[in-house]
Amino acid sequence: QMQLQESGPGLAAPSQTLSVHCTVSGGAITANRYYYAWVRQPPGKGLQWIAGLRWDGQTYYNPSLKSRSSISRDTSSNQFTLNLASLTPEDTAVYYCVGGQSWHDYWGQGTQVTVSS
Repeated sequence: QMQLQESGPGLAAPSQTLSVHCTVSGGAITANRYYYAWVRQPPGKGLQWIAGLRWDGQTYYNPSLKSRSSISRDTSSNQFTLNLASLTPEDTAVYYCVGGQSWHDYWGQGTQVTVSS
């Protein structure tokens, strides 16, 4: 069974770039027809899909965040990473990495990111 584990800085400063990483175990990140994504949940709000990555490297972005976000992968370490630039306090959220053959079959436990000076 696939497992995903997020890692992130916890606290980030406004205007800086956030990098959160997801380590995938239980299968290769390049396994055919597997999809991965980053989803976040701000306090008191619903889930927001940020960016996705396909088994072959194809990427997808939420149009509202596309100008600030970048998703990439490191196949040697079976990880994928989200970079989110120009942070504001509104980016404060729990960030989840998800994956599977239906995007959201498996979830990490989430990593809290607080944007504050």
